[in-house]
Amino acid sequence: MDYQPDLIHCHDWQTGLIPFLLKTRYAHEPATRNIATVYTIHNLRYQGVFGKELLKDLLSSGDELFGTEGIEFYGAGSCMKGGLLYADKLTTVSPTYAAEIQSETYGEKLDGILRSRSNDLVGIVNGIDTASFDPMNDVALEVPYRGSIPRKRKNKLALQRELGLEQSEQVPLIGVVSRLVDQKGFDLVEAVLEQILQEEVQLVVLGSGDWHYEQLFRHAAAKRPTQVVGWFGFNDGLARRIYAGSDMYLMPSQFEPCGLSQLIALRYRSVPIVRETGGLKDTVTSYNEITGEGNGFSFANYNAHDLLFTVQRALALYRDEPSWQKIIANGAKDDCSWTKSAKSYLALYTEILSKRKETKPWLVIS
Repeated sequence: MDYQPDLIHCHDWQTGLIPFLLKTRYAHEPATRNIATVYTIHNLRYQGVFGKELLKDLLSSGDELFGTEGIEFYGAGSCMKGGLLYADKLTTVSPTYAAEIQSETYGEKLDGILRSRSNDLVGIVNGIDTASFDPMNDVALEVPYRGSIPRKRKNKLALQRELGLEQSEQVPLIGVVSRLVDQKGFDLVEAVLEQILQEEVQLVVLGSGDWHYEQLFRHAAAKRPTQVVGWFGFNDGLARRIYAGSDMYLMPSQFEPCGLSQLIALRYRSVPIVRETGGLKDTVTSYNEITGEGNGFSFANYNAHDLLFTVQRALALYRDEPSWQKIIANGAKDDCSWTKSAKSYLALYTEILSKRKETKPWLVIS
C-alpha cells in the first residue's frame, strides 16, 4: 500500500495474528517495524483456536509459530493469544469486564496472560449510534418522543395492538431483544418465568438461538396469549418498537463484555433490569429510593430468585409514578454516544505513539 499507518487497531480473534506477525516475522521490515498495535477483546470466549497444521499452512510457517512465546494453546494454536501477547496495548469493552477476564471464572484459560499484562489492559465502554437510535426521529415508531412518558406509552399501546396483547397503559410491559442462549441468562428466566407471569405484567421476546429457549417462550405464549409474545428471528423495526413500547428491558446475563441493548433501552427510556456483570454493571445503576439515584434495577448473584426479586421490585416501583419518572429522568442524563469512548481511544493512541518514540523496537522472536 502507498499508505503506512502509525498504528493498527485490531479487533477480536480474526485479527489476533496481526500484532504477532508484526513483532516477529515483520519486525525488521522498514515498512512495518515501527507500526504500533492496539488489540480489543469484544468477547474472550471466541478465540479462533485452530489445529497447528492448518495454521502452519495459512502462514507458511513451521513450529516456530508455537512454543512459549508463540500461539501454542493446549495442543492447538490460538489467534487471540497472538494479539494478547504482542499488541502494545490491550482494551476490552468495559472496565468491569477488563477486571473479570483476569480471573479464572471469566478468563477462558487466558487469564494468566491477561494478569501478566494488566498494566497494558484498559476497559472502554462502547457507545451506540444516537442518530440512528433516536426515538424522536425513528421511522419505525408510531409516535415520536423524547422524555415524555405519555407519548412513550402511546407506542406501548401500538405495540400491544400490533402483537395481540391486552391494551393497557397501566400493565407494565417487559421487553427482550436478544440471542436466546445461556450467556444471556435465560436459564434464570426459565426457572422463575411462571412466577414472573403470575404478576400483572406483559412480556415480549424477540430473538433466536437455542431451540430449548425458543420453545420456552412459545409454550408461555400459547398458555398466556394476551400476556406473552415470542417473535423468533431478526426484525429491526420490531426491535425498535419493543425498545420504545416496553416499560422495562430485561438482560440478566451470565457475563456481558459490554452490551448494547441496555444502552439502546436507556436511549428509548425503557428501564433496564440487569445482572451486575461486565458492561451492565458499568452502565446500569440500581435505583435507590432514599437518594433518588439510579437508572435501572440490578442484582449481583447469578441466582434465579435474585432475578425474580429484582423484577418484582421494578414492578412495584412502576406503580409509584413519581419514582418511575425519576428513574427515567436519571437514565435520560446518560450519554450513550461514542463521544466519550472516542476520546478515550484517542488518548490511548496518543500515549502509545509517544512512548514508541522513546523506546527501541521490539526484539525478534524466531
